[in-house]
Amino acid sequence: MTKVSVIIPSRNEEKYIGPCLQSVINSDYPEDKLEILVCDGLSTDSTASIVAGFTEKYPWIKLLENSQQTTPYALNLGIKNAIGDVIIILGAHSELAVDYISKSVSILNQKPDVSCVGGVLKNHSEDELTQAIATAMSSSFGVGSAHFRTGTRSGYVDTVAFGAYRKEVFEQIGLFDEELTRNQDDEFNYRMTKHGMKLWLSNETSVTYHVRSSFKKLIRQYYQYGYWKVYVNRKHRAITTLRQLVPLFFVLFIIAGSVFSVLSGWLAMVYSAILLLYFALAILVAMRAEVGVGQKLNVVIAFLCIHLSYGTGYLLGIIDFFLLGKLRPSEKQEKLSR
Repeated sequence: MTKVSVIIPSRNEEKYIGPCLQSVINSDYPEDKLEILVCDGLSTDSTASIVAGFTEKYPWIKLLENSQQTTPYALNLGIKNAIGDVIIILGAHSELAVDYISKSVSILNQKPDVSCVGGVLKNHSEDELTQAIATAMSSSFGVGSAHFRTGTRSGYVDTVAFGAYRKEVFEQIGLFDEELTRNQDDEFNYRMTKHGMKLWLSNETSVTYHVRSSFKKLIRQYYQYGYWKVYVNRKHRAITTLRQLVPLFFVLFIIAGSVFSVLSGWLAMVYSAILLLYFALAILVAMRAEVGVGQKLNVVIAFLCIHLSYGTGYLLGIIDFFLLGKLRPSEKQEKLSR
């Protein structure tokens, strides 16, 4: 049977690391064919001690020190120490379905042309607000054609979350880009497709993800996604996916519309009509969502947070990396992304 290594980057995740590890332990995959490598970025809370407690009970769980404290460095540290033929990347905020590992390995065995398998990302909410945010992040209106979030179908895709990779993938195209504090998984998956490797999304299994608990955290998260996406685009001299441009156009439309509406009453009417259409669609999707009546407004707000913050981050990324010619994100942007 295939040996599997699960790599978990972590830093100050005392609330989530225990359930995350337990989800792997509870999987239906044999323990003697599993190893977990937790790469901890010098946590200042009790994360490391919690993991240490697991390592005493389960010798196939190991704790590694990530001195650089960034996610790609942690991933690469884990990959270099992994002994599995299949390597699964897992976030500390996440929990695997019982059959996630076994189904991923089964698909890799059945489909020799597939190099990576991922499941559907199921957003978990802890209260009414996070339920609204989770709903927005699982909606096609909110995140477009990101199939691993919407779970609409199984099949070949351009990216997955928390993928199960054949180990030879890293031997052939290298490790995660340590310059990327964000979007390192998207960039790696893009490199795979450039090399003719295929990724498969299975909607028959899933990973539960604990979503950001406030609009402020959601805005920061998607702002960083947009900003770092531009950095990835410049490195590869290509637009990795067309859907990434939609929030940018939305932000540019709002900026341009606000300016030109002052100059023309007709343009003001068109601008207002398009904005009303956006809000009508957002409200319609929110009304159909399975959330309480009081949370439907929060779903609409979450849509706005996702679209405006991603688009703004992307726009500022264009300004920094193309118009101003910056070679690296500023120290402030680096700190925001950690």
